[in-house]
Amino acid sequence: MNFLTMDINIAYSMINMKLRDFYSSLDNLCDDMDISKSELVERFEKNGYIYSENTNQFIQK
Repeated sequence: MNFLTMDINIAYSMINMKLRDFYSSLDNLCDDMDISKSELVERFEKNGYIYSENTNQFIQK
């Protein structure tokens, strides 16, 4: 599963579900899934989303 290339809406939904159900932070998710956090955050920001550490999810800007 490649969150860096899949449709942004599907990636948004899947990542937020994983953050909610399995991971306490984006760092943990990226480490476990071997994903570049900086690339992931950059891709989401280009598509209108930012990561909120307070809520541990991506939200719309």
